[in-house]
Amino acid sequence: MKACIFKTPGAPDVLTLADLPVPTLQQGTDILVKLKAAGVNPIDTKIRGRGAFVPNADFTVLGCDGAGVVEAVGDRVRQFSPGDEVFFCSGGLGGDRGNYAEYTVVSEADAVLKPSRLSFTEAAAAPLVLLTAWEALYDRARLAPRQRVLIHAGAGGVGHVAIQLAKLREAQVATTISSEDKARFVTHLGADHCIYYNRMDFVRAVMAWTDNKGVDVAFDTVGQSVLAQSFEAAKYGGDVVTLLAPADSTNWKAARDRNLRVSFELMLTPQLQNLPEARHHQAQILASCAKWLDAGKLHIHVDQTFPLSQAAAAHEWIHRGGGMGKVVITMD
Repeated sequence: MKACIFKTPGAPDVLTLADLPVPTLQQGTDILVKLKAAGVNPIDTKIRGRGAFVPNADFTVLGCDGAGVVEAVGDRVRQFSPGDEVFFCSGGLGGDRGNYAEYTVVSEADAVLKPSRLSFTEAAAAPLVLLTAWEALYDRARLAPRQRVLIHAGAGGVGHVAIQLAKLREAQVATTISSEDKARFVTHLGADHCIYYNRMDFVRAVMAWTDNKGVDVAFDTVGQSVLAQSFEAAKYGGDVVTLLAPADSTNWKAARDRNLRVSFELMLTPQLQNLPEARHHQAQILASCAKWLDAGKLHIHVDQTFPLSQAAAAHEWIHRGGGMGKVVITMD
């Protein structure tokens, strides 16, 4: 099979197309998937740049998100049969299990039937961002109806589904964006208030929007100074959830003074630490999202697609920034 791999961390050009054996089932609960598409996420570019989580691997096949058709199943698989269309977030953290490839092996516990309404390309773009946004807003912040939430980078991969999940929870949404095109995009998704972070101080804008009370929930998808500024935009006793590790220079005073609950969201932890219950919970999240996707209540926006042979170009696109929604690699 064809797969895109890297052996030594570095710039996008370390990604090369290679011929690898089709992976074989290792456990009775494994399924072999003929991949149709793989989502491209910022974590892929970070692993490529700094090295894989799995030590001592001869090479790494990237790609946490995948969608495709079940080709074969282990003797203890009960949920899937050959021919089923599935999507999942599994692999891509090091070694030969990843989704920048024509085939991959996945535990049946991590896979969910693909929403019939979605193309394989759209389905491959969905899992990681949906899991991240759901866990951040619903599990960590416990977002409730009529609450006000600030979502940073609302036009991005995580941001554009976070807006929709917040609206499905009947919350009021403010989001930071940088252009008129992005403002139109997030407004179409349901955002109630757009903040041009490159033109105005988002903390002041939030305070004006909330009558100086602050938001119930601030969701930081950017990191660095944005985290500390988000403390100042949250109301007393509110929640701030971040996807990034805090910088050493982070000023925590506002978080302490406001009695904030500060949470961290790394949706890869269940896979990295092999936590069966947490992985089961994530599969349940995907199944719930699949119903909303099929009902037209959730939408996945694919900004760009690249063939497998041009994975390096997909990473360069991510590095340039400025896109909306997701980037996807296709196998056909």
